[in-house]
Amino acid sequence: MLKSMTGYGRGQINGQGRSFLVEVRSVNNRYLDCNIRMPRVYACAEDGIIKQVKNTISRGKVDVFVTIENTAEEPVTVTLNEGVAAGYKKALDTMAEKFNLKEDISVSLLSRFPDVFKVEKVPEDLESMTAELHQAAALALADFDAMRSREGEKLAEDLLSRLDTLEEFDRIVEERSPQRVAAYREKLTARIQEVLEDRQLDESRILTEAAIFADKVAVDEETVRLRSHIAQFRDMIAGGSPIGRKLDFLVQEMNRETNTIGSKANDLEMSSVVVDMKAELEKIREQIQNVE
Repeated sequence: MLKSMTGYGRGQINGQGRSFLVEVRSVNNRYLDCNIRMPRVYACAEDGIIKQVKNTISRGKVDVFVTIENTAEEPVTVTLNEGVAAGYKKALDTMAEKFNLKEDISVSLLSRFPDVFKVEKVPEDLESMTAELHQAAALALADFDAMRSREGEKLAEDLLSRLDTLEEFDRIVEERSPQRVAAYREKLTARIQEVLEDRQLDESRILTEAAIFADKVAVDEETVRLRSHIAQFRDMIAGGSPIGRKLDFLVQEMNRETNTIGSKANDLEMSSVVVDMKAELEKIREQIQNVE
Protein backbone atom coordinates (compact mmCIF):
# COMPACT_ATOMS: atom_id res chain seq x y z
CA MET A 1 0.00 0.00 0.00
CA LEU A 2 1.25 3.45 -0.93
CA LYS A 3 1.75 5.86 1.96
CA SER A 4 1.99 9.63 2.08
CA MET A 5 4.90 11.30 3.83
CA THR A 6 2.57 13.83 5.46
CA GLY A 7 0.24 12.95 8.30
CA TYR A 8 -0.90 13.50 11.87
CA GLY A 9 -1.75 11.14 14.72
CA ARG A 10 -2.36 11.25 18.46
CA GLY A 11 -2.44 8.74 21.26
CA GLN A 12 -3.35 9.13 24.92
CA ILE A 13 -2.93 6.86 27.93
CA ASN A 14 -4.27 7.65 31.39
CA GLY A 15 -1.90 5.99 33.82
CA GLN A 16 -1.74 6.02 37.59
CA GLY A 17 -1.99 9.68 38.48
CA ARG A 18 -0.78 10.84 35.07
CA SER A 19 -2.07 11.41 31.54
CA PHE A 20 0.34 10.78 28.65
CA LEU A 21 -0.48 12.49 25.34
CA VAL A 22 1.71 11.90 22.28
CA GLU A 23 1.18 13.73 18.98
CA VAL A 24 3.01 12.91 15.74
CA ARG A 25 3.07 15.01 12.59
CA SER A 26 5.29 14.94 9.52
CA VAL A 27 6.05 16.80 6.31
CA ASN A 28 8.05 15.90 3.20
CA ASN A 29 11.76 15.34 3.56
CA ARG A 30 14.33 13.38 1.57
CA TYR A 31 15.43 11.35 4.60
CA LEU A 32 14.05 10.57 8.06
CA ASP A 33 14.51 13.50 10.43
CA CYS A 34 12.91 12.91 13.83
CA ASN A 35 12.59 15.59 16.53
CA ILE A 36 11.06 14.87 19.93
CA ARG A 37 9.77 17.58 22.24
CA MET A 38 9.14 16.34 25.77
CA PRO A 39 9.86 17.32 29.40
CA ARG A 40 13.54 16.74 30.13
CA VAL A 41 12.75 14.80 33.29
CA TYR A 42 11.34 12.02 31.10
CA ALA A 43 14.25 11.96 28.64
CA CYS A 44 14.90 8.33 29.57
CA ALA A 45 11.99 7.35 27.30
CA GLU A 46 13.28 9.25 24.26
CA ASP A 47 15.42 6.49 22.71
CA GLY A 48 12.49 4.10 22.82
CA ILE A 49 10.20 6.58 21.04
CA ILE A 50 12.81 7.18 18.33
CA LYS A 51 13.03 3.42 17.77
CA GLN A 52 9.23 3.25 17.46
CA VAL A 53 9.28 6.07 14.89
CA LYS A 54 12.00 4.34 12.83
CA ASN A 55 10.01 1.10 12.84
CA THR A 56 6.98 2.93 11.39
CA ILE A 57 8.41 5.69 9.17
CA SER A 58 11.21 5.48 6.61
CA ARG A 59 11.48 9.14 5.57
CA GLY A 60 9.98 12.56 6.27
CA LYS A 61 10.51 15.34 8.78
CA VAL A 62 8.76 14.00 11.87
CA ASP A 63 7.91 15.99 14.99
CA VAL A 64 6.80 14.15 18.13
CA PHE A 65 5.18 16.18 20.92
CA VAL A 66 4.85 14.62 24.39
CA THR A 67 2.60 16.18 27.02
CA ILE A 68 2.39 14.74 30.54
CA GLU A 69 -0.20 16.00 33.03
CA ASN A 70 -0.78 15.03 36.65
CA THR A 71 -4.31 13.79 37.21
CA ALA A 72 -3.92 13.22 40.96
CA GLU A 73 -2.00 14.76 43.85
CA GLU A 74 1.65 13.82 43.80
CA PRO A 75 2.51 11.41 46.67
CA VAL A 76 4.99 12.75 49.20
CA THR A 77 6.75 11.46 52.33
CA VAL A 78 7.11 13.56 55.49
CA THR A 79 9.91 12.65 57.93
CA LEU A 80 11.20 14.25 61.12
CA ASN A 81 14.47 16.09 60.81
CA GLU A 82 15.70 14.88 64.21
CA GLY A 83 18.87 16.94 64.29
CA VAL A 84 17.00 20.21 63.62
CA ALA A 85 14.24 19.36 66.13
CA ALA A 86 16.81 18.45 68.82
CA GLY A 87 18.61 21.74 68.20
CA TYR A 88 15.39 23.73 68.65
CA LYS A 89 14.54 21.76 71.84
CA LYS A 90 17.98 22.38 73.33
CA ALA A 91 17.81 26.08 72.51
CA LEU A 92 14.36 26.37 74.13
CA ASP A 93 15.56 24.55 77.27
CA THR A 94 18.55 26.91 77.52
CA MET A 95 16.28 29.93 77.08
CA ALA A 96 13.88 28.71 79.81
CA GLU A 97 16.72 28.09 82.25
CA LYS A 98 18.54 31.36 81.58
CA PHE A 99 15.49 33.56 81.82
CA ASN A 100 13.72 31.51 84.44
CA LEU A 101 10.78 30.78 82.19
CA LYS A 102 8.17 28.11 82.43
CA GLU A 103 8.95 25.17 80.25
CA ASP A 104 5.92 24.65 78.00
CA ILE A 105 7.64 23.00 75.06
CA SER A 106 5.18 20.86 73.10
CA VAL A 107 5.03 18.98 69.79
CA SER A 108 2.81 21.66 68.27
CA LEU A 109 5.35 24.33 69.24
CA LEU A 110 8.35 22.50 67.80
CA SER A 111 6.49 21.61 64.60
CA ARG A 112 6.11 25.30 63.78
CA PHE A 113 9.82 25.87 63.40
CA PRO A 114 11.36 25.76 59.88
CA ASP A 115 12.89 22.57 58.57
CA VAL A 116 11.71 20.41 61.46
CA PHE A 117 10.07 18.15 58.90
CA LYS A 118 11.45 17.00 55.55
CA VAL A 119 8.87 16.79 52.76
CA GLU A 120 9.99 14.74 49.77
CA LYS A 121 8.28 13.51 46.62
CA VAL A 122 7.94 9.77 46.30
CA PRO A 123 10.40 8.61 43.59
CA GLU A 124 8.68 7.90 40.31
CA ASP A 125 8.49 4.40 38.91
CA LEU A 126 10.42 5.28 35.74
CA GLU A 127 10.03 1.81 34.25
CA SER A 128 6.24 1.93 34.53
CA MET A 129 6.12 5.53 33.34
CA THR A 130 8.29 4.72 30.31
CA ALA A 131 6.09 1.76 29.40
CA GLU A 132 2.94 3.90 29.52
CA LEU A 133 4.59 6.65 27.48
CA HIS A 134 5.69 4.15 24.82
CA GLN A 135 2.16 2.77 24.76
CA ALA A 136 0.79 6.26 24.04
CA ALA A 137 3.43 6.69 21.33
CA ALA A 138 2.36 3.40 19.72
CA LEU A 139 -1.25 4.59 19.60
CA ALA A 140 -0.20 7.93 18.08
CA LEU A 141 1.94 6.22 15.42
CA ALA A 142 -0.88 3.81 14.54
CA ASP A 143 -3.26 6.75 14.11
CA PHE A 144 -0.60 8.60 12.13
CA ASP A 145 0.04 5.60 9.88
CA ALA A 146 -3.68 5.14 9.20
CA MET A 147 -3.93 8.75 8.00
CA ARG A 148 -0.86 8.29 5.78
CA SER A 149 -2.41 5.17 4.26
CA ARG A 150 -5.65 7.00 3.47
CA GLU A 151 -3.69 9.78 1.79
CA GLY A 152 -1.58 7.15 0.01
CA GLU A 153 -4.70 5.58 -1.52
CA LYS A 154 -5.68 8.93 -3.02
CA LEU A 155 -2.14 9.43 -4.33
CA ALA A 156 -2.15 5.96 -5.89
CA GLU A 157 -5.49 6.59 -7.62
CA ASP A 158 -4.23 9.87 -9.06
CA LEU A 159 -0.90 8.41 -10.19
CA LEU A 160 -2.51 5.38 -11.84
CA SER A 161 -4.92 7.66 -13.69
CA ARG A 162 -2.05 9.78 -14.97
CA LEU A 163 -0.13 6.67 -16.04
CA ASP A 164 -3.15 5.61 -18.11
CA THR A 165 -3.14 9.03 -19.78
CA LEU A 166 0.60 8.83 -20.42
CA GLU A 167 0.23 5.36 -21.91
CA GLU A 168 -2.48 6.63 -24.24
CA PHE A 169 -0.15 9.42 -25.42
CA ASP A 170 2.54 6.80 -26.01
CA ARG A 171 0.11 4.80 -28.18
CA ILE A 172 -0.74 7.91 -30.22
CA VAL A 173 2.97 8.56 -30.82
CA GLU A 174 3.46 4.96 -32.02
CA GLU A 175 0.53 5.23 -34.41
CA ARG A 176 1.66 8.59 -35.72
CA SER A 177 5.26 7.55 -36.36
CA PRO A 178 4.73 5.49 -39.58
CA GLN A 179 2.27 8.08 -40.87
CA ARG A 180 5.04 10.68 -40.75
CA VAL A 181 7.26 8.50 -42.93
CA ALA A 182 4.46 8.03 -45.49
CA ALA A 183 3.77 11.76 -45.49
CA TYR A 184 7.48 12.50 -45.98
CA ARG A 185 7.65 10.09 -48.90
CA GLU A 186 4.67 11.75 -50.58
CA LYS A 187 6.18 15.21 -50.13
CA LEU A 188 9.56 14.01 -51.41
CA THR A 189 7.96 12.44 -54.49
CA ALA A 190 5.97 15.60 -55.22
CA ARG A 191 9.05 17.80 -54.95
CA ILE A 192 11.16 15.58 -57.23
CA GLN A 193 8.37 15.44 -59.78
CA GLU A 194 8.18 19.23 -59.69
CA VAL A 195 11.91 19.51 -60.32
CA LEU A 196 12.14 16.80 -62.97
CA GLU A 197 8.87 17.76 -64.65
CA ASP A 198 8.34 15.16 -67.43
CA ARG A 199 11.43 13.08 -66.74
CA GLN A 200 11.08 9.67 -65.09
CA LEU A 201 11.41 9.38 -61.30
CA ASP A 202 14.10 7.25 -59.69
CA GLU A 203 11.89 5.20 -57.35
CA SER A 204 14.86 3.52 -55.66
CA ARG A 205 16.29 6.91 -54.69
CA ILE A 206 12.97 7.92 -53.15
CA LEU A 207 12.84 4.65 -51.20
CA THR A 208 16.39 5.19 -49.97
CA GLU A 209 15.67 8.74 -48.81
CA ALA A 210 12.47 7.60 -47.11
CA ALA A 211 14.36 4.80 -45.33
CA ILE A 212 17.01 7.22 -44.08
CA PHE A 213 14.30 9.56 -42.82
CA ALA A 214 12.41 6.69 -41.17
CA ASP A 215 15.54 5.60 -39.32
CA LYS A 216 16.25 9.16 -38.23
CA VAL A 217 12.79 9.82 -36.77
CA ALA A 218 12.01 6.30 -35.48
CA VAL A 219 10.76 6.35 -31.89
CA ASP A 220 9.96 2.63 -31.50
CA GLU A 221 12.70 2.03 -28.92
CA GLU A 222 11.67 5.05 -26.87
CA THR A 223 7.97 4.20 -26.84
CA VAL A 224 8.69 0.59 -25.88
CA ARG A 225 10.97 1.67 -23.02
CA LEU A 226 8.41 4.23 -21.88
CA ARG A 227 5.70 1.54 -21.73
CA SER A 228 8.11 -0.65 -19.77
CA HIS A 229 8.73 2.18 -17.27
CA ILE A 230 4.97 2.73 -16.92
CA ALA A 231 4.44 -0.98 -16.18
CA GLN A 232 7.27 -0.91 -13.64
CA PHE A 233 5.73 2.19 -12.05
CA ARG A 234 2.40 0.36 -11.63
CA ASP A 235 4.15 -2.65 -10.07
CA MET A 236 5.91 -0.39 -7.57
CA ILE A 237 2.63 1.23 -6.56
CA ALA A 238 1.08 -2.21 -6.06
CA GLY A 239 4.08 -3.23 -3.94
CA GLY A 240 3.58 -0.32 -1.52
CA SER A 241 5.85 2.06 0.40
CA PRO A 242 8.63 2.98 0.89
CA ILE A 243 9.18 3.61 -2.84
CA GLY A 244 9.27 7.42 -3.15
CA ARG A 245 12.94 7.67 -4.13
CA LYS A 246 12.63 4.78 -6.61
CA LEU A 247 9.64 6.44 -8.25
CA ASP A 248 11.57 9.69 -8.48
CA PHE A 249 14.38 7.93 -10.35
CA LEU A 250 11.88 6.17 -12.63
CA VAL A 251 10.20 9.45 -13.55
CA GLN A 252 13.61 10.82 -14.56
CA GLU A 253 13.99 7.88 -16.94
CA MET A 254 10.50 8.46 -18.34
CA ASN A 255 11.36 12.11 -18.88
CA ARG A 256 14.50 11.10 -20.75
CA GLU A 257 12.53 8.89 -23.17
CA THR A 258 9.93 11.62 -23.69
CA ASN A 259 12.60 14.22 -24.43
CA THR A 260 14.14 11.90 -27.03
CA ILE A 261 10.75 11.41 -28.66
CA GLY A 262 10.33 15.18 -28.67
CA SER A 263 13.70 15.67 -30.37
CA LYS A 264 12.57 13.33 -33.16
CA ALA A 265 9.13 14.88 -33.56
CA ASN A 266 9.01 16.78 -36.81
CA ASP A 267 5.32 17.54 -37.15
CA LEU A 268 2.84 19.63 -35.19
CA GLU A 269 0.62 16.77 -34.09
CA MET A 270 3.41 14.73 -32.52
CA SER A 271 5.02 17.81 -30.96
CA SER A 272 1.69 18.65 -29.35
CA VAL A 273 1.40 15.14 -27.92
CA VAL A 274 4.94 15.32 -26.52
CA VAL A 275 4.09 18.61 -24.77
CA ASP A 276 1.09 16.89 -23.17
CA MET A 277 3.30 13.96 -22.11
CA LYS A 278 5.78 16.29 -20.44
CA ALA A 279 2.97 18.11 -18.63
CA GLU A 280 1.61 14.79 -17.34
CA LEU A 281 5.05 13.67 -16.21
CA GLU A 282 5.56 16.92 -14.32
CA LYS A 283 2.28 16.35 -12.45
CA ILE A 284 3.42 12.81 -11.63
CA ARG A 285 6.79 14.13 -10.42
CA GLU A 286 5.05 16.63 -8.13
CA GLN A 287 2.80 13.94 -6.67
CA ILE A 288 5.56 11.47 -5.88
CA GLN A 289 7.29 14.11 -3.76
CA ASN A 290 4.55 13.24 -1.21
CA VAL A 291 5.16 9.48 -1.38
CA GLU A 292 7.14 7.82 1.37
